[in-house]
Amino acid sequence: MLCGALLAGGVALSGCAPCDTAPPAAGLQYLGQAVLAPHTVVEGAVVGGLSGISYDAGRDCYYVISDDRSASGPARFYTARLSVSDRGVTGATISAVHPLLDDDGRPFGPRDLAATPPVIPPDPEGIAFDAGRQRLYWSSEGERTEGPHGAVLADPWVRIAGLDGRYLGRFSMPPQLAMSQQLTGPRRNTTLEGLTVTGDGRMLFAAMEGPGYDDGPLPDAAHGALTRITAYDLTGSAPHAPVAQYAYRLEPADPGAGRAGTNGLTDLAALSDTEFLVTERAYGERPTVRLFRAEIADATDVLATPALAGSDVTPMRKTLLADLSMTPGLHPLDNIEGLTLGPRLPDGRRTVILVSDDNFSASQVTQFVAFALPAG
Repeated sequence: MLCGALLAGGVALSGCAPCDTAPPAAGLQYLGQAVLAPHTVVEGAVVGGLSGISYDAGRDCYYVISDDRSASGPARFYTARLSVSDRGVTGATISAVHPLLDDDGRPFGPRDLAATPPVIPPDPEGIAFDAGRQRLYWSSEGERTEGPHGAVLADPWVRIAGLDGRYLGRFSMPPQLAMSQQLTGPRRNTTLEGLTVTGDGRMLFAAMEGPGYDDGPLPDAAHGALTRITAYDLTGSAPHAPVAQYAYRLEPADPGAGRAGTNGLTDLAALSDTEFLVTERAYGERPTVRLFRAEIADATDVLATPALAGSDVTPMRKTLLADLSMTPGLHPLDNIEGLTLGPRLPDGRRTVILVSDDNFSASQVTQFVAFALPAG
């Protein structure tokens, strides 16, 4: 059931408690979800395409980025509030909209490939809040397409923004993320998807959704794939340059999805400098969403490895925590893309908050889903 009502100062979402109490999966407990009413508009901007989420504990709010390429409004993120307890998600509010600004302090305009030069807005996907520095990091997947005058390329990026969306700087990208007209470098729409800052504010990690051309084919029903997670030391002498990179092994695609099926990493949340929660999403009759615990452990640093295909590398270790597709009471389950660690419950457990990307489609939903991790 879709629920929600328009309130002054924001949009409220009613909570949808679990239909029954789900048994813990590896200690993970489903708490509930809130589903946004369709066609929600806040401050003149359509709320949709929610692709990344990050929790601000000091303000008890969430920053949620939209992957709208300045089509329904300028590239933007929202401020949201959720009411989460061990009894479920009792409500949520989208309270503000913040345009992401370019280097000149202006909102990004809509796409125009016929212009000279072509106008290529960002494809925002990941967002991470840095509590110590009181700023945001956000990623764009870039562009690789054909325009009326030939190939149009835009490299992926990670940028720094104020909490009001203003531009504060950018990170340098490893060479494997440079777009090319040839079948090398990243594929379109499979680049920087997930961002996370460690709790101590020392490290930033940026994850690719899927493998680049040099790293092998996309996952299919028979085979997984290797993708890359890049590390930045925010306290070092060159805080905007990558310091390491690790291979992460994606699961195969959903067998029921047919030849078009694939699987990708949609977000990650740092548990420490070396351990993460990671979401993978595959398509079938409905999305298959799995939550993993991953650790760097003895993974090979592949920052200087131009191609993972054919290379002898040790990927990060991973353990399945939950298959959300099999979680009792979690219905509907849509295109989960965003992941963050939320507040602690009274018993000490940390909450895990996920958000779905409705692709601005009337047949999909925007949902905030809450789980609880074991105490520790």
